[in-house]
Amino acid sequence: MKEEFELVAKTFHGLEEVLAKELTELGASNIEIGNRMVAFTGDKALMYKANFCLRTAIRILKPIKHFQANTADEVYDNVKAIDWEKYLDNTKSFAIDAVVFSNEFRHSKFVAYKVKDAIVDYFRDKTGERPSVRINNPDVLLNIHIAEDRCTLSLDSSGESLHRRGYRQEAVEAPLNEVLAAGMILMTGWKGECDLIDPMCGSGTIPIEAALIARNIAPGVFRKEFAFEKWVDFDQDLFDSIYNDESQEREFDHKIYGYDNNPKANEIATHNVKAAGLSKDIVLKLQPFQQFEQPKEKSIIVTNPPYGERISTNDLLGLYAMIGERLKHAFAGNDAWILSYRDECFDQIGLKPSAKIELYNGALECQFRKYQLFDGKYKAFRQENDGKEFKQRRDDPRPRRSSGDRPDFGKRRSEGGRRFDGERKFDGERKFDRERKFEGRRFGGKREEGGRDGKRFEGKKFEGKRFDKKPFEGKKDFKGPRKFEKRNNE
Repeated sequence: MKEEFELVAKTFHGLEEVLAKELTELGASNIEIGNRMVAFTGDKALMYKANFCLRTAIRILKPIKHFQANTADEVYDNVKAIDWEKYLDNTKSFAIDAVVFSNEFRHSKFVAYKVKDAIVDYFRDKTGERPSVRINNPDVLLNIHIAEDRCTLSLDSSGESLHRRGYRQEAVEAPLNEVLAAGMILMTGWKGECDLIDPMCGSGTIPIEAALIARNIAPGVFRKEFAFEKWVDFDQDLFDSIYNDESQEREFDHKIYGYDNNPKANEIATHNVKAAGLSKDIVLKLQPFQQFEQPKEKSIIVTNPPYGERISTNDLLGLYAMIGERLKHAFAGNDAWILSYRDECFDQIGLKPSAKIELYNGALECQFRKYQLFDGKYKAFRQENDGKEFKQRRDDPRPRRSSGDRPDFGKRRSEGGRRFDGERKFDGERKFDRERKFEGRRFGGKREEGGRDGKRFEGKKFEGKRFDKKPFEGKKDFKGPRKFEKRNNE
């Protein structure tokens, strides 16, 4: 029987459940969702597959020791007590990545130095020599995570962040992270059933990730190396069998369209698409969104317009108003998903979203909103049914209740009265607080990983919730879209 061990997959805030679903399909066991991470168990083959196949993971950690420490000396003693010959020798180099969220340990670099000293002293005491520390491309990369007094020391099996797929040749200003782009597409439930359009595609990240999903090509196929390839127990034959397995790849009978009004962006996207070998599936065109026309085939839009933070436009609000106008008049009968940062930008779109999902793009707390664009037939259907419903209410023989039957009916809402429909009084809290301070930056977190949360496990058991809901097909039994429910990670 193959040995199973604990593993942790790191991700962005908001993508935890998508990552858990990916791990379930990969065959992981004991899946638990936390904040910006998913814990699971698996063997060496699963660890290799997790690095090679997962689209929404930033890195895969293999914990080697859990311990409690209230002082730097206790951290040193616990690390030095590990049998380091299993992982290192004097000829190998190593580096420490520290993540700290604690009142006792307030500086991540200080923690990293104590871990480094413990490892160096371990080898110096036993052999008289020591391994070297190398920041760039070390043989072994270690991760120390401290939440108050709870410490976890892990081997980083990924090395360079997994969002660095390897196909990107060039990038426009503020490119969309590949992990975030893949997570957005997976959240829509799209896996290649129809055309996909990104009308503001920049360097082509969304179209490329969509093509990889549609063909089920592993994102790790472009990577030059993973950190686990330098470990003392690396199994080359096992990894080669995973790397060369094309049995899960599939045909894609539709097209992915990427438009942009910037000639330089279009040129960069073309180079990236060619580097990924996906020119057959992706059609790129230099075209502003103002010229967007109704697609002939069933389609879905997934896009990331400028926010006015790192990328500015002459008329940001006018841009979003134009987006709303084009969607209403040139995308009827389809769904559009838009990631943005500012509420005032979403307001300019002028459409009511059927789903709102909180996501982070770097340090920016954004929302990913779904818009269902109905054609004239659905409007006629609603008018017809609204009329029937009104007639049924008018003809209802049941006696109506007077205001006297409801003690608080006549009160104003400001006086604590209830609304006529019984809904809860507005308490002044905004559902989406874009002004909230980004916590991860206080604790030395990497921006690519969304900062440091300081929590190891505290999520509920993953129940296999599906994200592949079929888009609305216009049937008369439509009862309204179900909102995407984000797991509450306290």
